[in-house]
Amino acid sequence: MRPEPKLGVLLINLGTPDAPRAPAVRRYLREFLSDPRVLDIGAVGRWLLLNLVILPFRPARSAAAYRTVWGPGGSPLLHHSQRLTEALRLAMPDVEIELAMRYGEPSLQRGLDVLRARGCDRIVAVPLYPQYASSSTGSTVEALYRAAGEPWNTPFLTIVPPFYDHPAFIDALARVGAPVLEDFRPDHVMFSFHGLPERQVKKSDPSGAHCLARPGCCDTIGVNNRNCYRAHCVATAGALRDRLGLARDATTIAFQSRLGRTPWIKPFTDVELVELARRGVRRLAVFCPAFVADCLETLEEIGIRAAESFKAAGGEDLRLVPCLNDHPVWVTALATIIRESAPHPRALPVLTDRPPAAPLSA
Repeated sequence: MRPEPKLGVLLINLGTPDAPRAPAVRRYLREFLSDPRVLDIGAVGRWLLLNLVILPFRPARSAAAYRTVWGPGGSPLLHHSQRLTEALRLAMPDVEIELAMRYGEPSLQRGLDVLRARGCDRIVAVPLYPQYASSSTGSTVEALYRAAGEPWNTPFLTIVPPFYDHPAFIDALARVGAPVLEDFRPDHVMFSFHGLPERQVKKSDPSGAHCLARPGCCDTIGVNNRNCYRAHCVATAGALRDRLGLARDATTIAFQSRLGRTPWIKPFTDVELVELARRGVRRLAVFCPAFVADCLETLEEIGIRAAESFKAAGGEDLRLVPCLNDHPVWVTALATIIRESAPHPRALPVLTDRPPAAPLSA
């Protein structure tokens, strides 16, 4: 009799240095920025930019920033990802679950090896990036297939697709954020997403004539922008705004963390929050829905630096809404998303308690 295949789940986040010191940050940045999907320029230009411009100067600055958010559990991204993995194991005792990082440790290869050693020939890979970008999801999928192809007996992979508008994801964001809004009572809400070079958005458009070609190109998702990161972000923000019952003119979508002098997608978070303060916004709440775990980009870039800039421009207070981390509603939502993609629905029935569609009171 053919044995029932054992299912494994591999949670994948982007990665983090293993210490808040310049040498560790340099190792991490070298691996991260050597990826041609991240720095998508010619190999010679990438080497020159990385070794002559970025690595001599950025590691020390980034290490100082990491030290402001580094906790007893180490890197916040790794800490929250580990806690999520542990919580998901309790919620899904019928499968093996491991954590991996695209860059740094624990590596993709290690995660796959652990699951294979536990007898998992079928593996559901979960890139923890809600919105698709070739520099995150695409790079992870490429590296995952490469690692999975190394052993003689290859595992069979199922990739969970981007979940930027999945009802369970939106509901989790809303349920984590609503109590913050109720307590803080902001007069404006910003949805700040990680930025991306404009050229990478345009490369995701198979027609070459839709993305960033006109205002409103991201308002609906169709054939030409189905893999557009910016359109996915707009969809996430719109769904979350509606779920929270917020007025459109009481919210702003913006993009953070740009690097270099090439054009990046707009509007920019650091510019928008200053403009909001100058226009009279006094209490600003900021969601970061491109990140499922709090990290340098949320805790330091928004929670510290953006808050200082907002106050310096005349604002009264800026409140960072925590990421989903290992919140119980996110654990349940992620289990739902995984079960929907599992290759054996007999063994892993899809949860039927779909989140309600009514807006939450903010």
